[in-house]
Amino acid sequence: MAVRKRAEEERQYDLILVLVTLALVTIGTVMVYSASSFMAMEQRHDEYFFLKKQLVFVFLGLVAMSIMSKIPYRHIRKGAYLGIVLSFALLVLVLIPGFGITVGGATRWIRIGGFSFQATEVVKVALVLFLAHFFTKKSEHIREFHKVFLVPLVITFAMIGMTLLQPDFGTSVVIMIVMMSMLFLAGCRILYISGVMAAFLPVGIALIMYKSYRLKRLLSFLDPWQDPNNTGFQIIQSFISFGSGGTFGVGVGNSMQKLFYLPEPHTDFIFSVIAEEGGFVAVTAVIFLFAILIVRGFMISLASADLFGTLLAGGLTVIIAVEVFINMACVMGLLPTKGLALPFLSYGGTSLIISMSMIGVLLNISSSVQAGEAE
Repeated sequence: MAVRKRAEEERQYDLILVLVTLALVTIGTVMVYSASSFMAMEQRHDEYFFLKKQLVFVFLGLVAMSIMSKIPYRHIRKGAYLGIVLSFALLVLVLIPGFGITVGGATRWIRIGGFSFQATEVVKVALVLFLAHFFTKKSEHIREFHKVFLVPLVITFAMIGMTLLQPDFGTSVVIMIVMMSMLFLAGCRILYISGVMAAFLPVGIALIMYKSYRLKRLLSFLDPWQDPNNTGFQIIQSFISFGSGGTFGVGVGNSMQKLFYLPEPHTDFIFSVIAEEGGFVAVTAVIFLFAILIVRGFMISLASADLFGTLLAGGLTVIIAVEVFINMACVMGLLPTKGLALPFLSYGGTSLIISMSMIGVLLNISSSVQAGEAE
């Protein structure tokens, strides 16, 4: 008891991770207002409409981060199986009329009463928690295919299949990358991981070819000027935003592309608005902040006192890193456009609250290391 009490007293949180997270959230809040104020005035007759909602999300995110930083991460492990069950329940619920919300031809949101959220944000975290628990439990057999590989594959592919029904190809790719990363972190044979990747590649190509809009996105990515008023419109407007920003930008609030040229300027394309209003300097600063956050996450993973903490911290960091990379790559024309939010910066409650909750878990794992806790 005395040792545990002393550990609690000596517990210190990763100050750099806290400061970087708060900096990103602050930038995001300012840019959400800048990117959405004109649209909010036109559609809601209140230029602060999205800002006020985002401030509520920030408050809830801070509460969630604080709570998760104080719950011992080993206690979270007890919810591994419940999380998987809940994930599949949510993936089913989102497809039921009356609960699922369809926007732009995709049903990705669940509405219960006056509250709505994106189910897949919860699913990604639940998958990481389950895989961290499962691989820790099976650590002695981690290199045996039939004892370790099959269960994660079945669960992951089932999740991907249900996510594709929404349809949400982008999140399906994120889930697949997360699972592959967790296998690597757990020490599974590279041969097995490569085999799954090789098997999934033709499936991914077939899924792209199966839906015409996905193929059009791919073709417009290769040459957006072939159809500048339709499939190439989004990325061309984003290019204009980046080009207009120059070195120092046009100034916060002065973006022209957000005036109904750039689609979803406060969500998927908020990085484009940052590029236009803050220029190369702002883009570099944001990328630098994300780089610090991701590096700190992996440092916490490597320093963890136990395998579960290593896998949990690594998996949560991978989620953030993959989403940041895909969003930035899409708006800069390095990948076909996907409907993925930029963590901590894009408008939206589910993404922000879940992202800050993940930071809370990382803080808890890092503080446990500094306090000298062990199994």
